[in-house]
Amino acid sequence: MNILGPDELVFGVDDVNACVQYLSDYGLKPIGDANAHRFEALDGTAIAVHGAQDRSLPPALPTKSTLRETIYGVGDENTLQEIEAELKKDRAVERGPDGSISCLDDMGFALRFRVTKRRSFEAPADLTNAPGSPPQRPANVLGITPDMPTVPRTLSHVVLFVPDARRAEAFYHRLGFRTTDRFTNAGPFLRPAGTLEHHTLFLIQTPPFMKGIEHFTFHLGSGTEVMLAGSKFEAKGYKTFWGPGRHLLGSNWFWYFNSPFGCHVEYDADMDLHDDAWIARDVPASEDTSQLFLFTCRDKWYPSGAAKPAAARAAVQS
Repeated sequence: MNILGPDELVFGVDDVNACVQYLSDYGLKPIGDANAHRFEALDGTAIAVHGAQDRSLPPALPTKSTLRETIYGVGDENTLQEIEAELKKDRAVERGPDGSISCLDDMGFALRFRVTKRRSFEAPADLTNAPGSPPQRPANVLGITPDMPTVPRTLSHVVLFVPDARRAEAFYHRLGFRTTDRFTNAGPFLRPAGTLEHHTLFLIQTPPFMKGIEHFTFHLGSGTEVMLAGSKFEAKGYKTFWGPGRHLLGSNWFWYFNSPFGCHVEYDADMDLHDDAWIARDVPASEDTSQLFLFTCRDKWYPSGAAKPAAARAAVQS
C-alpha cells in the first residue's frame, strides 16, 4: 500500500490563540480556512487547530490528549481502495465527500486516508566542506548567516503513547508499515511503504491513562537549521524539553519544546533512509540509545565576556 506518511494532524484545543501563535513562531505558514486555523510546511503537510468543542471533529480520546485525527497521504486511488478493503474486514469505515477513508485504529485513534495533497518544492541544501572530499560550498559562499531561513519543509513523524504497543504495531503492519527498529522496553519505529524514512510513526508503551500524542515534528533542512531555529524559538520564550542533540536510531538531529497542545513539538533533520533489505535493531531504551550526543542550551558567550549583540551583528554583516 503506497502510504506516504502523515499529511496533516488535526487538534482540538482549549487555547486556540496560544496554539496559533506557537505554530506561527515555530515557522509554519498560516493558511486561511473557514473551519480551522491551518498551518503548512513547504510541501503542504500541515497542522490544523480547532477549538476543543468543535463538533465537526472526531470524538476526543478519554485522556487529556488534544490530537483528534491523523490524516495520512497516499499515492493514488488504488491505494485507498486497498486500505478500505483491508479495514472493512473488522471495523467500520466511512468514505468522505472528498473520497477520503476514515476509521479508528486498534487503540482508538481517529485516522483518515486521502490521496496526498503534498506538493513539490525547492529549498537549498546545507552544503558542507570537508577535508578529503571535494568542496560542496564554493569559495566566498557563506555556510551560515544570521538571517538564514529555517522553514519547516515537511511533516516528519508523530509519536503516540499506546496501552498495547504490540497490538498497535500489528494494526499498522496490516497497512504495509515496516518496523525499522525497536526499543525493546518501549515500542517500535514504523515506516509506511511509500517512504524510505526511518520512521513516520513511533509507538511507546504506556499506562492507558497516558494514551495520546507525545510529540510531532517537521523536518528542517539540516542540523545547522535545527540549531538555528531552536535558538530563535527559545529566544521567543518557548521552553526546551530535550535537546538539542542527535538521535542514535534514525540519526536525526532533534530539539524538543513544550507546547500549548499538551504535547511536545520537535524540530528535526537528516533522518536515515531504509529499504526492505534493512534488518531492524532491537535495543533497550536508555540515555545511551536514545541519543548519541546531547547539548545544553545556554546564553551566548565568548571568552572575554558577554558580546554586545547589535555591534556583533553589524560587524558580521558589514
